[in-house]
Amino acid sequence: MAESERNTDRTVVQTYVPAYQREAWDDHADRLDMSRSEFVRTMVQAGRRGFGADPEPDETGTEKDETDLDAQVRRALEEEPLSWEELLAAVTGDIETRLDDSLKRLQAADELRYSGRRGGYVLEGDRS
Repeated sequence: MAESERNTDRTVVQTYVPAYQREAWDDHADRLDMSRSEFVRTMVQAGRRGFGADPEPDETGTEKDETDLDAQVRRALEEEPLSWEELLAAVTGDIETRLDDSLKRLQAADELRYSGRRGGYVLEGDRS
């Protein structure tokens, strides 16, 4: 959809959640140095992607994930040619740190835990 066809005006979205959930969101937003609105907007978009929703296009109509990866590839190739393996490492190199940070956040939010009995991470509601 062309930019001229999209309505980019801001609007209010209101919802009701238990007080403990709002406090948890506020704490998490503070840890990420985000406002509550920014945090909720980001988490909703992340959740939509997790449910298979199409990535949102940027202002040019290109999917944001695609433009982010394109920029990473350009940066990686600025200095010298790279093989497929080197390029893959350059654009995914920090995935271990990102995964570790994500696991810490999810554990702090009591959404998952490590189960030695099950041999790996499990969702917190999964007590089997």
